[in-house]
Amino acid sequence: MNILHMKYAIEVAKTGSLGKASEKLLIAVPNISRSIKELETDIGITIFERTARGMTLTPEGEDFISMAQNIVSQLEQAERFYKEGAPKKQKFSISVPRACYISEAFAEFTKSLTEDSAEIFYKETNSQRTISNMLNHDYKLGIIRYAENYDKYFKTMLEEKGFEYELITEFNYSLLMSKENPLADKGEITFADLNKYIEIAHADPYVPSMPQSKVFKEELPDNISRRIFIFERASQFELLSKNKQTFMWVSSASEHQLLHYNLVKRRCPENQKLYKDVLIYKKGYKPTKHDLEFIKELAASKERHFK
Repeated sequence: MNILHMKYAIEVAKTGSLGKASEKLLIAVPNISRSIKELETDIGITIFERTARGMTLTPEGEDFISMAQNIVSQLEQAERFYKEGAPKKQKFSISVPRACYISEAFAEFTKSLTEDSAEIFYKETNSQRTISNMLNHDYKLGIIRYAENYDKYFKTMLEEKGFEYELITEFNYSLLMSKENPLADKGEITFADLNKYIEIAHADPYVPSMPQSKVFKEELPDNISRRIFIFERASQFELLSKNKQTFMWVSSASEHQLLHYNLVKRRCPENQKLYKDVLIYKKGYKPTKHDLEFIKELAASKERHFK
């Protein structure tokens, strides 16, 4: 692949137009167009859909441009290093499930950053996208969550893709709800008790080598007729706080969050399903000082939340 062609493609993706990219790069439109066609031929995909409104990325093109940006960025950093001497920069990246104890560990970790320039990436998502972030978007650490009965599927996939993995913790989900929820004062909550309430859930369960429909049926059973699917954790807490008909399954919650959002955490003895949070990184990767600092905070936060 021609690096110059990649730079042209990145600029077209930014502007959505050959003409605007031409003005920015000071390169004639036909030359940019020809370069992108050669690039598409080299890698065997269609990067852009060409329409009357401009140039839009295809799904494959989005993935390629993301990787190309990483490649060009790394090349530019190497060039600066040898020409100017690279400035000291703190770097850290991790992709994780939505979990209170993990976000608390990350918050504590950020206190260890010095005054040097820093690039810190923290992404909350499901296990599938965590794997993708580490394979395609240069994330160095990941934490994936899955039910214990899927253990063999995940370990097989991790080994095939060249990952090391370490167990962080095992847990049963608890229920989180408003103090004003009618179930909040109930001694023991059953699955049947939850039927008429609204579950706040994540819409992206994933198990490698299993049909998505089967995963959804197992992780989001039919006994609940009303669900709100949401991806952003702060919104989840707001919903739980404002709507007393809602509940959510969680790994843990801090006393601060319970007090702040007027929530309670309750056990459901019927829910015996065991879940695992697993730290992953590529084979041969040597953790940096910042990686080790985060792992230390993660261990401390786990002890506070799961004691």
